[in-house]
Amino acid sequence: MAGARSLINEKDFACSICLNMFDKPVSIPCSHNFCLKCLSDFWERANIVCKCPICQHKYERRPALSVNTFIADMVDKVKGQQASAANVLEEGSVPCGVCSETVAAAVKSCLVCFESYCERHLEPHIKKPILRKHKLIAPVEDLESRICKVHEQPLQLFCQKDKTFLCELCKDTDAHKKHQIVTVEEEVAAQRKYLTGEKEVTRQMLEERQRMVGKIQDALTDGREEALRQRSYSVEVMTAVIDYIKRSMDELMEVTDTNLNTTAREATDLVSELEAEIVQIRQKKEKLDEASDHSRIDSFLFFEKNLSGNIPQPKVRDWSAVRLDTALPGMQQVVDMLKETVWREVPVLCDPDLREMQQHAVDLTLDPDTADPSLQVSADRKKVWLGKKKNDLNNTPERFAGVENVLANEGFSEGKFYYETQVQDKTHWMLGVVNQSINRKGDIRLHPINGYWTVCMKNGEIKGNGNDADKVYQRRIPVKVGVFVDFDKGQVSFYDVDIRSQLVSFTGCVFKEKLFPIFSPGPENKGKNLAPLIITDRK
Repeated sequence: MAGARSLINEKDFACSICLNMFDKPVSIPCSHNFCLKCLSDFWERANIVCKCPICQHKYERRPALSVNTFIADMVDKVKGQQASAANVLEEGSVPCGVCSETVAAAVKSCLVCFESYCERHLEPHIKKPILRKHKLIAPVEDLESRICKVHEQPLQLFCQKDKTFLCELCKDTDAHKKHQIVTVEEEVAAQRKYLTGEKEVTRQMLEERQRMVGKIQDALTDGREEALRQRSYSVEVMTAVIDYIKRSMDELMEVTDTNLNTTAREATDLVSELEAEIVQIRQKKEKLDEASDHSRIDSFLFFEKNLSGNIPQPKVRDWSAVRLDTALPGMQQVVDMLKETVWREVPVLCDPDLREMQQHAVDLTLDPDTADPSLQVSADRKKVWLGKKKNDLNNTPERFAGVENVLANEGFSEGKFYYETQVQDKTHWMLGVVNQSINRKGDIRLHPINGYWTVCMKNGEIKGNGNDADKVYQRRIPVKVGVFVDFDKGQVSFYDVDIRSQLVSFTGCVFKEKLFPIFSPGPENKGKNLAPLIITDRK
């Protein structure tokens, strides 16, 4: 403890056997002192020989032991002094270097006297003119650290450039002559002001982020409530739609059965009428057959038989315009329209077939030989972004020029395939598939007629390129876009993968050549569109 020289040293009253302060101290003829119990136990262990534990002096007879009252009183004073010092000095306080008995906490340290003073012992430095010139600072234990090791002068100055403490002689040296020098007090005041400002800025930052946490939590709560509301509403509406379709189907079946029964009755009546006419016709046929047999008799009798009016004429109608109507007018067309509407609109909400489409995922890599010189392709050929400057590349026929496009290495000419691309943190991009023979130079028109089946985003708005451009329905800016191609159905569809929502679908396409996936990270848009397009693998 600093300032302990003003206290009686407790080591002077320590027992050499237990090393603690004396407890009932006793003295023996050789003038050494011990605790009564410690010495008694020591001699008990020695059995026959009785000697001093320190000087080893031997006694023929064991000396009589009695408590040394003087030493006992001194021990009590040391213990009381320690207790008093402990009560006066708080943790972290610097003790006064002048106090002799009860040690008080120092209020100042003097860099000239190299001593710390309590309020009482500081009075001479306040009252005496010669002492008022001394440099007083806040109390510190290690006063030597406040003295310049070169000039042995108090470190009262601060170099703002080198961030070091200086004495009056240091500031005139070549190392600091041109630097901004201030007093330690001025620097402390500046630092306190800076810290006060930083504390305020930090407080504001904390409050701002705490408010943001609250907003995010409120938004999450609102999102959960909205999701529950949407789910409830969706279930209600979809259930109503399904119920309506089921009731419509029941009605349709009933109408169909009723029409079938009506048609069956009409058919039965027509068949009955026809069968009646068949009977009459058969009767005429029999008469005609009989008349034919008369041709073998003489001519006079033949004419007599045939002219007698014995051959009846059947009463029949003209059946050439008669048709049995079995069709329900427009029913097939209406049902097909319903099917097409459901299959077109429901995927916009959430396509139940996307998981099956994802089973046709393919592993794609970019083809640097097709990349526009303004583009950069990663070493693994999975990422593409707009470079800071154009690459010096040969303008080969397969390379795009003037448009920020690049094709995949892999092409497809049959079946189905699917791939996904991350478009996060981008404001512009274009994705899709193209014919192998597309124009790759200059002004390019994105349209199925020109061999492009693509979608693009510009400033948060997604559009399909072609006749289906007005069919894009976008609920949010997607993070990942899926592309699915079905050669047999002539279909190219685009999806917001995370919510499995269809963005746009080209149908009725005719693919006459090999298709290649195409990627365009778009222009840099004033530094807002520098993130890469990333091909993500599902396998």
